[in-house]
Amino acid sequence: MQLGIQNKVAVVTGATQGIGYAIASTLLAEGATVVVNGRRSDQVDQAVARLKAEHGDAAPVQGVVADLASAAGCNVLLAQVPACDILVNNAAVFETADFFEIADDTWDTYWAVNIMAGMRLARSYLPAMAGKAWGRVVFIGSECGISTPPDMLHYATTKTALLGLSRGMAKRMAGTGVTVNAVLPGPTLSEGVEAMLQDEIRRTGKSIEEQGAALVKAMRPSSITERFQTAQEVANLVAYTCSSLASGTTGAALRADGGVADTPF
Repeated sequence: MQLGIQNKVAVVTGATQGIGYAIASTLLAEGATVVVNGRRSDQVDQAVARLKAEHGDAAPVQGVVADLASAAGCNVLLAQVPACDILVNNAAVFETADFFEIADDTWDTYWAVNIMAGMRLARSYLPAMAGKAWGRVVFIGSECGISTPPDMLHYATTKTALLGLSRGMAKRMAGTGVTVNAVLPGPTLSEGVEAMLQDEIRRTGKSIEEQGAALVKAMRPSSITERFQTAQEVANLVAYTCSSLASGTTGAALRADGGVADTPF
């Protein structure tokens, strides 16, 4: 299947590992020119080198180091990449914490990274997309935005807000040829999750897949797939949403959560 994004410029934030990296790699494989963003120069350099190793030294990929938690950080990215055809807002912060122990400055950080960063970038990139009558903006949300876990209230609150931002932004761009959507992963087997599971794997002798499935069944029993999703499974849906084939899909919350959110909508 040809996605029709050859030579499109795609900016992927938070793209040095996990879901973001898988998205960048998939878009690159489909012929897009990809900008990989991250906060640390060593991680950005490693991600670019890894992508070139996978796709060839001539692969059209560049890295931009920018901390998107502030307007100044967003401006660093915008100065180096003033226009794009595809924007994937993946950068996010998350952790588990008891509601009564989450300080105000932590709430501020979650709002700044999970909401304001993507809003600022979209606000800057959308006018030029509309001027070309083609563009794609994808916000990476979470099933937590639908099924709020009590130990991640700060994270889930931002992901619920993200759905309103994405839907409203899509309506604002009505009739322009630009689509705006949210993709909602569920529990995903990232490098961080794999590292977290290593002690249990050594203790039980189970494979990463077996240990992951046991954790999902215990912590997210509503999962229909009864396992972690892979980063590539999420990236596949994102790549389609970014494609010319998805021109009729906008203002949507698209799920790649293994059915963990116990609702069909």
